[in-house]
Amino acid sequence: MAPDKFKGSLSAAEVADRVAAGLGPGVETVRLPVADGGDGTVDAVVACGFTRIETEVTGPVGDPVKAAYAWHPGPLGDDVPTAVVELAEASGLRRLPAADPGSARPEGAHEGVALAPLTATSRGTGELIAHAVRRGARRVVLGLGGSACTDGGTGMMAGLGVRFLDEQGAELGPGGAALRDLHTIDTSGLIDVSGVEVIVASDVDNPLLGPYGAAAVYGPQKGATPAGVAVLEAGLARLAAVAAHTHGVVGAGEHDGVVRRMGVAAEPGAGAAGGVGFGALAFLAADLRPGISYLLDLLGFARHLEGARLVVTGEGALDEQTLRGKAPAGVAEAAAKAGVPVVAVCGRRSLGESELRAAGIEAAYALTDIESDPARCIADAGPLLERLTAERLRERVSTRS
Repeated sequence: MAPDKFKGSLSAAEVADRVAAGLGPGVETVRLPVADGGDGTVDAVVACGFTRIETEVTGPVGDPVKAAYAWHPGPLGDDVPTAVVELAEASGLRRLPAADPGSARPEGAHEGVALAPLTATSRGTGELIAHAVRRGARRVVLGLGGSACTDGGTGMMAGLGVRFLDEQGAELGPGGAALRDLHTIDTSGLIDVSGVEVIVASDVDNPLLGPYGAAAVYGPQKGATPAGVAVLEAGLARLAAVAAHTHGVVGAGEHDGVVRRMGVAAEPGAGAAGGVGFGALAFLAADLRPGISYLLDLLGFARHLEGARLVVTGEGALDEQTLRGKAPAGVAEAAAKAGVPVVAVCGRRSLGESELRAAGIEAAYALTDIESDPARCIADAGPLLERLTAERLRERVSTRS
């Protein structure tokens, strides 16, 4: 079983547990919950043998929050201490305070939280990375997704010791709007990350700026109005301009070449997570890897496939987004290389049979197949998934004995 979470209902590990319970004790199973770098990544890798490390960091609106990253002394068998840091843990929408009932918000913006599109910060993510590096991490896997901020990764880098200053030498306030006043980037206080490999696990290929950039595409989802998007775009453009000129980066030569890729605003992935992708590429010389495929390698998925006769994957909604590098598509692609068939479980699905087959998925079983009320599917996802597995999936598994 290699499912992603059912967002809002079940973690990936809980999905795997429920499927196993539905199959019954006569079926030998291996549970390997997965994630693609977004929400739930830390939970998934902890369920697969990593250790959860908790610490207090700065939340997206400046309040302290308890957040976690995952730790392993050498998951790839290379004895490289590795930390998996999930941006949503410290700087995600789910870390925002609850919204006032009936509060106005732009169409399509995230519901249920008090959005702060112009001032939200990624600082806590940088503090998590710093904690992991001080613990001894030599590889940091940064999962991007579910971010509350559009700050170009400046908050993350501030959490690692970089200072972003205005013309008078004063530190800028948090968030993307403040970047319009950026004059100098002082990296002299950056913690020593010279021997740390940083990998960004993300399938987002947006650049930092423009109509497909961080502000234009994702700003409205975080509560930015059209005027707010223009403010954020201007701030990110100023960041890119200052960063691209070495005269604006103080101390850039002090870190053994780590700060060396400042002109990366146009690179695919720079716009991920409100521009945190840019911050990682520019200041940490990060490598961008496809989220699900890299995390499957990290979890030893190919090794677990040996001897398997079926893979069960899944996520809350099997839809067009699934086909764009989400976890079930990545699992199916990896399983196909080993010649192992794949089926999926989900809360609901909008993909047709031909689309499923094209993605390498033989069949999909949805909670809505046995319960027509979507609200109940969310509230009772665990028992319904167990029942769905027993009624629809167990027979398919038995025929492969």
